[in-house]
Amino acid sequence: MTITASHFVRKPFTIQYPDRIDIPIQDQLPFRYRGILDVDLEICTGCLACERACPIDCIVIEAKKNKQTKEMVLERFDIDIAKCMYCGLCSEPCPTGSIHHTPEFEGSDYSLESLIRRYVKAPVSAYKVSKEPETDPEVAPILKRGLRYLDEFATPKDN
Repeated sequence: MTITASHFVRKPFTIQYPDRIDIPIQDQLPFRYRGILDVDLEICTGCLACERACPIDCIVIEAKKNKQTKEMVLERFDIDIAKCMYCGLCSEPCPTGSIHHTPEFEGSDYSLESLIRRYVKAPVSAYKVSKEPETDPEVAPILKRGLRYLDEFATPKDN
């Protein structure tokens, strides 16, 4: 009872929530921090490698080939954040680095349905990889960022 009674006379001590500290938490995270997954649909090839690599099937992709134009069309790309264990196995086989982890760490919500991230709102054409460098000014920086992510994060370095 002495311990309990001592709490009645102490001054309250509150640790501030991470957004009320001098340095933001995102700036303190390590380089290889695995936060919530994100997908750049502009450079997604629709190869389904991330869906096959996911050990708990939290990624669902529906891609069909358009018979007229002979290109892949992404009809569905969903990631269930409630199931995801942030292992990073999905980002390693991606040829363009379109699926990657972000420094976002707050994924809580009131319902499980809201934790399913739906990236495709309407059917979208998948990115077609070419041997020539990308010249589209909107896609080139995204592809460069995705490939840099693969080089720096997903590929292990020998020390």
